[in-house]
Amino acid sequence: MKLKLTFSVITAVFLLAVISCKTPQKESLSLVENQKAIHGEPKGEDNIAYQWAFMVIEGTANDTEMFKPRPTVSSRFLGLIFTSIFDAWTRFDDKATPLYLKNVERRPENERTLKNKEIAVSYAAYRALREYYYSDSLMFINKMKELGLDPNNKSLDPNTPEGIGNLAAKTVIEARMHDGSNQIGDMEGSNGKPYSDYTGYKPVNDADTNVDIDRWQPKYFSDGKGGKFAPGCLTPFWQKVKPLLLNTSDQFRPGPPPMVGSKQMALEVKEVVELQSNLTPENKALVEFMRDGPKSVQQAGHWLKFSQEVSKRDNHTIDDDVKMYFLVESVAMDGFIACWDAKMFYDSARPYALVHHYYKDEDITGWGGPDKGIGTMKGQDWRPYSPDVFLCPPFPSYVSGHSTISGGCAEALKLFKGDDTFGSEVELIPGALTEPNNLGAPITLKFPTFTKTAEMAGISRVMGGYHIQADNIEGLELGRKVARNNYKKYLELIGEKNENLAQLNQ
Repeated sequence: MKLKLTFSVITAVFLLAVISCKTPQKESLSLVENQKAIHGEPKGEDNIAYQWAFMVIEGTANDTEMFKPRPTVSSRFLGLIFTSIFDAWTRFDDKATPLYLKNVERRPENERTLKNKEIAVSYAAYRALREYYYSDSLMFINKMKELGLDPNNKSLDPNTPEGIGNLAAKTVIEARMHDGSNQIGDMEGSNGKPYSDYTGYKPVNDADTNVDIDRWQPKYFSDGKGGKFAPGCLTPFWQKVKPLLLNTSDQFRPGPPPMVGSKQMALEVKEVVELQSNLTPENKALVEFMRDGPKSVQQAGHWLKFSQEVSKRDNHTIDDDVKMYFLVESVAMDGFIACWDAKMFYDSARPYALVHHYYKDEDITGWGGPDKGIGTMKGQDWRPYSPDVFLCPPFPSYVSGHSTISGGCAEALKLFKGDDTFGSEVELIPGALTEPNNLGAPITLKFPTFTKTAEMAGISRVMGGYHIQADNIEGLELGRKVARNNYKKYLELIGEKNENLAQLNQ
């Protein structure tokens, strides 16, 4: 599987620098049915689950443009959308059990047809997407019409595929409405806005004064209009969200991070400075690719795109994709909840503040900002390799979210496929999203295995100056623990409780 994206200077600023999942215009279900006798069951990008995953990607990207990056919230949307799809699909499978759709019987064997699966999956996806990405309702309506389905069919008849799809989404939406995410802003202590904090979190440090170097400090961003602002902590309550398949958010909480004054911390801060000062074109491309650019889909969406690449590579059926997306996105959703448990429990500092502390008034080599390149500066002037409008993530450091989600989703894909081989690649121009006036020649990033892809995502966060190595290493391990836990429960849900578990101990 090879995928190449060549970005010009202009398009790199406006297009997402991630693997592009281009889907050609699809035929309606009736036309697809007419082709099945000739071509067989739709596979890869032609199967209905893949098509709805593409709609999820589009909805996520548009949501990010509207509300700015909120990876925790996005991961919940994806997790619940694919749970709705999975639950609807189970009623047309021989063994699988739904997570939330109770009291709806499995359909008789003669009704477990491809067409009925497609209808049920489509209604579940459509209803869930309209709930979580309501601003794009017209896009989803048009998709239903394109598939030859009536978007106004609100049947809840458990004896029809339409009713089962609608019921699956309705059940998930209602079950998760008050799951700790403050979806509608009605949690006691919140300001009434959706997904607003209700815990009263306030950082020990403010953007101007750092009174405890071991704790997180907000930083000033450019507002793009000549001013500046210091964003508050993103969803500091997310550890209170009910996980999908984990028992609790702290089930796999890692031990504490290194502290200022320790030998380990001094070495890890030094490593961040040295890695950033020696960024190669390949390093810059990797930092940007994993960071995501404008119209980002964040980590949950990024790994959904990777999953779609696997679907195309291996010619997945609807059954394959429904199961894979559910597993991967359950890990992304639960991974963020577990990651935020560690972040908010330890409330640890980022390299932005740590480098300033360790190298204050010393001459060091670092990236000076757009149009300045690598050069000598005082330690207190050091900054991450990132645009002024998004200098570093606005929440505590330990553990790395990119590492947690990448480690987890990579492990989920490896377990699902029974093989670590990935084989994807992407071509792009280094620096296009960070220093557009200082571009290098196009380079190709290669991702040979799922595990290596996760490790590349994790180390990119150290190279870019967003995390120390402990954040990365512990994040990768946390994600893998979440994945192994969720895989066991996934096997139970699909009726394979005693199979394939030996992989988890390898």
